Amino acid sequence: MGRLLVRRLGGLATTLLLSSVVIFGSLYLAPGSPENVLFGNRMPTAAARAAARHRLHLDQPLPVRYWDWLSGVLHGDLGTSMVTGQPVADRISAGLSTTVLLVLMTMVLVVVVGLAMGLAAALLPGRVDAAVSTLTSVSVTVPPFVASTLLISVFAVRMGWFPASGLGEGLGGRIDGLVLPSCAMAVLSCGFLGRVTRNAVREQLEREHVQTALVRGLPRLVVLRSHVLRNALAPIVTAVGLLTAGTFASTLVVESAFAVPGIGQLTIQSVAQKDFPVVQAVALLLVGAFVLCNAASDLIQAVVDPRLRETGSTS
Repeated sequence: MGRLLVRRLGGLATTLLLSSVVIFGSLYLAPGSPENVLFGNRMPTAAARAAARHRLHLDQPLPVRYWDWLSGVLHGDLGTSMVTGQPVADRISAGLSTTVLLVLMTMVLVVVVGLAMGLAAALLPGRVDAAVSTLTSVSVTVPPFVASTLLISVFAVRMGWFPASGLGEGLGGRIDGLVLPSCAMAVLSCGFLGRVTRNAVREQLEREHVQTALVRGLPRLVVLRSHVLRNALAPIVTAVGLLTAGTFASTLVVESAFAVPGIGQLTIQSVAQKDFPVVQAVALLLVGAFVLCNAASDLIQAVVDPRLRETGSTS
């Protein structure tokens, strides 16, 4: 287990380092110049432009700028917004709790509904399996922005059960405002997890030792719990980890559709305003969330399946 943990932490650090190089280089090597954001439509003098470039350290070589930025990130300094002049960390922290709550609500729906559909399809072949397979086939084709539009039209505009945009006051108001966004992101993921669960459980049910246990008269519930579900957990945990990481990326679309003041909406606004420091910080944060979710799923697999602790790798 310790060897697996060390390998995962090493891979996490390497991925974040390489991602930081790509994120920093892609933004500053893109066409245009960052100091143009400060001047807007004004035409600055050569002296004013040179002063702005010096203040933003744009007159230094790219490797030096990257090292200064990376050193600041490692010390908790994500830079200063070029649009508002606020520390980037303050702008991100303002919407981070909302985004985390949205992702948490989404994944609760995904795990509950996805597992229920997958188990029903695997354990009840025939009409139930066919109905669930049809439902999952439809749900995996619905992107979050389409689901957002449909949910707003039906449950916000027509029925008036939930707000169409924004959040209310207090925790109850925030949860009420995040119900539709979480459902919009959960539609596709529920179908995907349902398929993975159905295939994993069905594969275990067809194993010879499971059939032997059932023939010998062991209670079906005991066989399902001890031999089927436990062995089927590995691909399910992997799918949940990947879906959680993908949910953070889906917030870019859904938060904008529902006007939710989270990280996703901040990213879209920052890209439109060409606020380079904020875009860099959010991109690195999303990569970090993706890597952490994958590492967590690997460690959970190692806890569920002791064989993975000996090999030092997960399926």
